[in-house]
Amino acid sequence: MLRLEALTLSYGDRKVIKDLSLSIEQGEKVAIVGASGVGKSTLLAHIYTQLNSQAAYCAQSQGLVDGLSVFHNVYMGALARHHFGYNLLNLIRPQTHRINEVSELCSALLLDVALNKTVSELSGGQRQRVALARALYQQQSTFIGDESFSSLDPVMAQQLIAQVLSRHPTVIMVLHDCQMALNYFDRIVGLQDGEIALDAPSQILQPEHLIAFFDRKVGSVSDNGG
Repeated sequence: MLRLEALTLSYGDRKVIKDLSLSIEQGEKVAIVGASGVGKSTLLAHIYTQLNSQAAYCAQSQGLVDGLSVFHNVYMGALARHHFGYNLLNLIRPQTHRINEVSELCSALLLDVALNKTVSELSGGQRQRVALARALYQQQSTFIGDESFSSLDPVMAQQLIAQVLSRHPTVIMVLHDCQMALNYFDRIVGLQDGEIALDAPSQILQPEHLIAFFDRKVGSVSDNGG
């Protein structure tokens, strides 16, 4: 589905991804982990540019429109699926079945707020779930998420990640929680200083491997288990 060869990416004058090669197959659940500043978000944004016709992207920046309601922000996930006139109708006077769809999705994401409430009134965790709902409402086959649960408590994060995984055959996600990466993903890719330092099936890894990795010391585990 995706193959990157000798990829180098810069942020300003600084190289953040250096000569990186990575392939991801359709149907994989891949967690990308690493310390802050090693290039995870830059890599994820590039992956989205390669897969955007089939992927929903939930970025750290969220991209919500503060002055619009929860409904309008979530419905924007469907804009590419409908023609301009239909979208304009639903943004001005939403159809009942679209309201019901958004309401059911918000409920599944434990977002118990009025759909007509403006996003500027929401807490950080609520805003994060609105951004997640908008991504899910795109109904794409691939989900790309950049720390999509960072503002949520662990129990809620586990419930929401189950929703993401059940709705998308392929998931590529940056995570800061090593136990979540081990429990919910079948492959873990670790970055260090802009390079892949770990690429292994999650079943051969232990929490101490990832804890050490987040401390910027890579454990002695490779993709062949050595």
